Amino acid sequence: MTQETKTPARVLGSWLKTSITARLFMVGTLCLLLLIPLVFVEDLISERSHRQSAMVEEIYQKWGNQITIYGPILAVPYKNYTKKMVGTKKDGFQMESIEHQKTAYFFPEQLQIEGNLQPEEKKRGIYNTVVYKSKLQIDGSFQKPNFESLEIKEKDIIWEKAHILFQTSNVKGIKGALKIKLGAETLPFTAQFLDEQNHTYQNLNKLQTASFSIHNTFQKNSVPFSMQLHTHGSERIRIIPVGRNTETRLQSTWKTAKFDGAFFPYNSDKINENGFDAKWQVGELNRPFPQSYANNIPSLTEYAYGVDFKIPVDEYQKSTRSAKYGFLVISLTFLVFFLIQTLSKIHIHPFQYLMIGLALVMFYTLLISISEHSSYRIAYGIAGTAVIVLIGLYSKTVLGSWRFPIFISLSLIALYSFIFVIIQLENYALLVGSIGLFSILATIMYVSRKIEWQSPS
Repeated sequence: MTQETKTPARVLGSWLKTSITARLFMVGTLCLLLLIPLVFVEDLISERSHRQSAMVEEIYQKWGNQITIYGPILAVPYKNYTKKMVGTKKDGFQMESIEHQKTAYFFPEQLQIEGNLQPEEKKRGIYNTVVYKSKLQIDGSFQKPNFESLEIKEKDIIWEKAHILFQTSNVKGIKGALKIKLGAETLPFTAQFLDEQNHTYQNLNKLQTASFSIHNTFQKNSVPFSMQLHTHGSERIRIIPVGRNTETRLQSTWKTAKFDGAFFPYNSDKINENGFDAKWQVGELNRPFPQSYANNIPSLTEYAYGVDFKIPVDEYQKSTRSAKYGFLVISLTFLVFFLIQTLSKIHIHPFQYLMIGLALVMFYTLLISISEHSSYRIAYGIAGTAVIVLIGLYSKTVLGSWRFPIFISLSLIALYSFIFVIIQLENYALLVGSIGLFSILATIMYVSRKIEWQSPS
């Protein structure tokens, strides 16, 4: 009787069938190999997310960008002098005084801003984001400028060329004419194309009124002002507290707003079932900058406060978080098959493990594509059901009876449900995840306690 020739393939196959260590090594190797398509899936999610960002940015550009309000500010020119040596060595040198014109800036004494923000969702293809219309009522008062603190002499002040400045990061979004009522005068704002001092083109976010005389306008020590700002904006709205006392109230029906910046609202009931109603009050003692400046206005955006129109974690963020659990899902699913194979003595070919792993990876591509046309919950349910049914039917072919495929399907349902719950949670995600993983580990340890890890001699 001829002895059967043992080829390397037969030896490897026999080793995989009889050695638990070999099967465990094979399963681990396949898990690591499946990390490659998982990386491609995460790259796909990132690419789709960047495409969404580009589409959203296009919406913002057409509708209006985020809003930062800086002003109104009273500007008064004054004369400044520098010394310069003129002449020649032959004729002698002499000191000459050269006159320059500079501007002093004075912030309001009182500033009250009350606004209503109406959110709207805008779509671009399959992508959507939130924008808003704002109606802001800006009131307050200016004190008659006091140049003593700036050490500027009375004779050098050009009182008849005063004007009001107003800065905003979103001039494009302003709807209608913008004007301010200062005392008895109504002054329209225009974009400042040319800087009068340096004769250079400036950013168009600086608006200013025509010149007026301080002596004519400031009949009293304090002059009230009032203006309305109607604008389209997106993402967020910020206010710089330039008033000696700045009071702000913003209302909206948007319920997922985020309040941030240098100051938070003081009212505890700022978010309610109808949206938000936030109030701020910032005094001169609360902010580290003075009421007046000579020559230039500093950037004070770091002291701004306001509201972010925050959309809750979007589909791509959730898909990215789901994909990060991909290795865990594949590992645990393979481990279930490995335990079934070891305890029942049913042979499962490495190719069959690979097919099951690729089916698990397909869950994420289905999730991304469906969530772009529907909600994340629906997409998760459809993708999870499709993959679980596919693996359940395939397991029936591999394992023979229905007993093990039903157990595998129930395990996958529990695993996907567990991951879905973790993704929805924010504050308790780590706690729930740790408890869940501990429970899974305890179950695996209990099931594998009777496995004979040593091969019989």
